[in-house]
Amino acid sequence: MNYKTLFTEVRRFSCLCFLGFALPQAIHAQAVPALAISSHEKEPVDYVNTLMGTDSKHALSNGNTYPAVGLPWGMNMWTPQTGKNGDGWQYTYSADKIRGLKQTHQPSPWMNDYGQFSLMPVSGKTVFDEEGRASWYSHKAEVATPYYYSVYLADHDVTAEVTPTERAAYFKFTFNPTDSAFVVLDAFDQGSEVQIIPEKNMIIGYSSRHSHGKYPNFKNHFVIVFDQPFDTRKIWEGKQLKNGVLKLQADHVGAIVGFKTAGKKTVVQARVASSFISADQAQLNLKEIANNSFEKIKQDAKSQWNQKLSQLHVEGGTIDEMRTFYSCLYRTLFFPNKLYEINAQGEIVHYSPYTGEVLPGYLFGGTGFWDTFRALYPLLNMVYPAINKEMQEGLINCYKEGGFLPEWSSPGYANVMIGNNSASVVAEAYLKGLRGYDINTLYDALLHGANNEGPLTAVGRKGVAYYNDLGYVPYNVGINENAARTLEYAYDDFAIYRLAKALNRPKAEIDLYAQRSQNYKKLFDPSTNLMRGKNKDGSFQSPFNPLKWGDAFTEGNSWHYSWSVFHDVQGLIDLMGGKKTFVTMLDSVFTQSPAFDDTYYGGVIHEIREMQIANMGQYAHGNQPIQHMIYLYNYAGEPWKTQYWTREVLNRMYAPTPDGYCGDEDNGQTSAWYIFSALGFYPVCPTMDEYVMGAPLFKKVTINLENGKQFVIQAPSNSADNRYIKSASLNGKSFDLNYIKHQQIMQGGKLSVEMSAQPNKQRGTENKSFPYSFTTDIHK
Repeated sequence: MNYKTLFTEVRRFSCLCFLGFALPQAIHAQAVPALAISSHEKEPVDYVNTLMGTDSKHALSNGNTYPAVGLPWGMNMWTPQTGKNGDGWQYTYSADKIRGLKQTHQPSPWMNDYGQFSLMPVSGKTVFDEEGRASWYSHKAEVATPYYYSVYLADHDVTAEVTPTERAAYFKFTFNPTDSAFVVLDAFDQGSEVQIIPEKNMIIGYSSRHSHGKYPNFKNHFVIVFDQPFDTRKIWEGKQLKNGVLKLQADHVGAIVGFKTAGKKTVVQARVASSFISADQAQLNLKEIANNSFEKIKQDAKSQWNQKLSQLHVEGGTIDEMRTFYSCLYRTLFFPNKLYEINAQGEIVHYSPYTGEVLPGYLFGGTGFWDTFRALYPLLNMVYPAINKEMQEGLINCYKEGGFLPEWSSPGYANVMIGNNSASVVAEAYLKGLRGYDINTLYDALLHGANNEGPLTAVGRKGVAYYNDLGYVPYNVGINENAARTLEYAYDDFAIYRLAKALNRPKAEIDLYAQRSQNYKKLFDPSTNLMRGKNKDGSFQSPFNPLKWGDAFTEGNSWHYSWSVFHDVQGLIDLMGGKKTFVTMLDSVFTQSPAFDDTYYGGVIHEIREMQIANMGQYAHGNQPIQHMIYLYNYAGEPWKTQYWTREVLNRMYAPTPDGYCGDEDNGQTSAWYIFSALGFYPVCPTMDEYVMGAPLFKKVTINLENGKQFVIQAPSNSADNRYIKSASLNGKSFDLNYIKHQQIMQGGKLSVEMSAQPNKQRGTENKSFPYSFTTDIHK
């Protein structure tokens, strides 16, 4: 490495200093790229960059993430807040000022937040509104990890730190010598309440702010207990201080409390907890911290992250690949997050956003199945099935309390996106072995959702009467994104069919959903070999531009959605006229220019821009509809093309940096794609017990399964050049299939892969090697 290159690497790695990596070590790691970085050098959590994807904006997403400080699936997370109150872009890497440390439940900036409130230390004078209290900060004085966050707030000469539990957090504010030290509480607008209780060094109150739906009796109650008495205390409303008032309810209220400093360095600590149930329950949740020290809570949180992250142990990758892998895995472990709490009797209870009552049992929220059914839930079922069992029980309560399963919850029904993909989430969990919950009630919920329109267009099935009668949702009946709905309903019907068979439902019922799973064929246009909207009278919509985003499709065009036949790829191959034409069509996705028609939206939406600038033709990895498409070469006898393109996407579309994603991260889905693809396989059809092969990224991966077994993937000759599978063996026996079964992984064992710089064009080319398709299923 010459000196010019060395200084380039120093500059590049300096932005990662907040992770705690010593600069000389980082330089050394890059100076010898041929040497693999051993995963034994650090704990898994040390590789996580929580700022990956935060350099985003409305017009262009590089992830649209924020540095979430919390525990896996915890009820609450915390984030530094750079955006204005109510701004979905609550933290952006390019911002200069922080307005507070905010409790958040936000799944994405497009969904925004609910129940939020923030704390902010200030000094010098009693500034409390979000503009006045905001402070300049630098990433050079910021430490961002999953279990701990620290930042120096320059305008107030104070360092703020926070570390979490599932429903509480511990704060530490270190004021450098000053004559006045304050902490500001902001309970946000849309209805909030604050009460200061000086004799207990306590503030209690609630935030009722939320962004979607009407949630009866919705309040996020909070309690804050400081470790020293208040020297001053005031409540504020809007931009006015309220003298002599210790309790106030209004549209937007907060508090500011001061502490004695005597001109010395002063440390103020605060224990914070919240509850969607009551103020009393919030104080009960504060027992998660009890009398433990800040450092003890921090170490406990770190241990919990290491335990979850180490269930996937990777070795033999570059330092950037290690960081990207564990940063992505971190993102898969937040949503859906717990909405349930433990009451004084030790019972599991939850506030119901559907009824406004406090009811028994589990509940989760903050995810959209349109995104996450594809890879996030398959990852849970493989690596973290215990938490998904709780999630399935939570879905039962959603159905009982709301009458439908949610397709997007935040925390209750949200009227965004399309499809009925709860069918896949429910069916997959049971078909992959989860037991111990009321699957029959969930099956009833699937039937109800599949045959009824819901209270919102994104609940149940919009256009269900047309779909059940004609086999498709027509283009010309006023229902948007109709072709996308049809294709997704057909796959969802396959999920119901599979679950119906497993539950020994009546044959007529099984046959009905098997038949409906073939409805995708009704939209296939043989003149273009693409899916196309169809009118009520059976004619195709015209004119037809396969590059037109939206209209008949959802956040994509026909080139993206035409592959959405997860369960019957062979059927799609047959429609296209055979494997040769099918492969040519797949190739065409990459060889086309990234042209687009944005007239449906009246402008370029960020998903279009992200495809346009990626230089991969019509392949739009930044959004979900096409993310499985690369793996379809396995169904047509050319698996080496899957191996090539997966490595291209892994290398080019992900990095452990603030601009490290190529579109919205989306609640773990885009990260889960990376995790699966780095392992060397992907769940093209989640409700089948198969993962379609790619090629591993690392020399060795150990999957530490919850059942106590290990599944090891070894590819010792793996390298940047050796991206193709030359040969493979499973548990010592030759392995020539283009898929591996879920149960083979769950039973433990070893997949050994010999990698090569040249593709093996004889392996995986015969029909017997191809993954499942409904068309070739002799048992249907």
